[in-house]
Formats: sequence, structure tokens, C-alpha cells
Amino acid sequence: MYTRHAQLRCQQRGISPEAVEAILAYGNARRHDGADVYYLDKRARCRAEAALGRPRYCRIEKALDSYLVLADDGSLITAAHRLRRLKF
Repeated sequence: MYTRHAQLRCQQRGISPEAVEAILAYGNARRHDGADVYYLDKRARCRAEAALGRPRYCRIEKALDSYLVLADDGSLITAAHRLRRLKF
């Protein structure tokens, strides 16, 4: 479930629902300020590429440099591009 804010941010930043699903399925989660932050590191990218297949992975690869913030109820709060390393 997307919040209205998350819908706007995904649209503005070109993060497709397919990329969101891949980040949630194969990414790492860290707890930060009362929410879960999902992102892909190098190992997670390898897992995603193996599971999704090369053509599908290439289609969403650019959007995989993003991170997602999820509330405790599972709703997506926001999405953004990672411009530098996340520090927790």
C-alpha cells in the first residue's frame, strides 16, 4: 500500500512499481527513526539479477539505486534515490 506522498515521490523520481517490488523482495532492511528502510547492496543486486533474469533486471536497474521507507503497518511512506551511502 502506498501513501499519497509515496505515490507522488515514485512518480516524480521515476521509480516503477516493479522496482519497488524488487527492492522489497531482495533488499536489506534497517530500522531507522521508527520505520524500516529498504535498499539494495551489491549482494542483494546479485540475488535480484539471478532471480529476475537479465532482461527484466536491466529494465529496472537504474531505479534500484533507490531506498524505500516503510511504516510499521507495511505502507510505503516515501521513496528516493540514493546519492550517497546510507548511514544508520
